[in-house]
Parts: sequence; structure tokens; C-alpha cells
Amino acid sequence: MAKRLWMLMAAWVAASAAWACGQGPMAPAGYEQASIQHAYEHWSEGPYSPIPFVFIDVRTPEEYAAGHIPGAKLIPLDELEQRLAEVPRDRQVYLYCRSGHRSAKAAEILAKHGFTNIENVQGGMLAWQQAGYPVKKGMQP
Repeated sequence: MAKRLWMLMAAWVAASAAWACGQGPMAPAGYEQASIQHAYEHWSEGPYSPIPFVFIDVRTPEEYAAGHIPGAKLIPLDELEQRLAEVPRDRQVYLYCRSGHRSAKAAEILAKHGFTNIENVQGGMLAWQQAGYPVKKGMQP
């Protein structure tokens, strides 16, 4: 009985994980385009998410300090290839910038280096702020 319950729970977690990500269109370069709503929903789950994730801001330190998604890690686009070891391969990686263009370039770089769980947040910080989602100022994640 306990084994059957454990299997049902594992199936539920797997189904939840399939629902949480993989919803956006795939770019030809091999990464997913995430809507701002999808990114926010996953972000709002925090540590309770069935799919571990990280948000990476690829803007400049000045842009990051002016306002970023709370908890996001800063890895500027021009430093990304030198800092690949800081990008987890075992988590869903949400990339964002101001509008989505630099983060699309970052997604292409990660895909080129074998990363598979990549999502480019469409609209970037402009869309995040326009939706009224939380923003943190300063250099602390």
C-alpha cells in the first residue's frame, strides 16, 4: 500500500513538473520562450516549486541595481561564457534582461554549451514591471 501511494505521489510530482514548464514556444536555437505570466507563476512558488529554478539577470550591474526580480542572480551577458560554471544544469533557468533581446542571446549561448532547461522571459523587466510584479533595488539578490 505504501509503495503504491509513493508511486502515485511521484506521478503527481512528474505531472506537475510537466505542467509548470514546457508551455512556451521553442526557439530554433533550442530554448523556450516563457511568457511573463508563466515566469511569475514559477517564481512565486519559490522553494515549494516541484521544479527547482533560478532567475538570471543578464543586464549590466547598473541596470540590476536599479531594479531586478527578487532572488535573481546577476551574470551580465558579456560575462556569461566565462561564468558558465555558475549556471546550474539541474534547474530550470529563466533568463531575462530589459526587453528580452539580450536574454535571447544568453539563451543561445547556453544552448550552444549544452544547457537544456532554458527559458527566455519574453518582455524582460519592462513586462515584469508593467504587470506589477515585485522588484528589488540594490545589488543584493
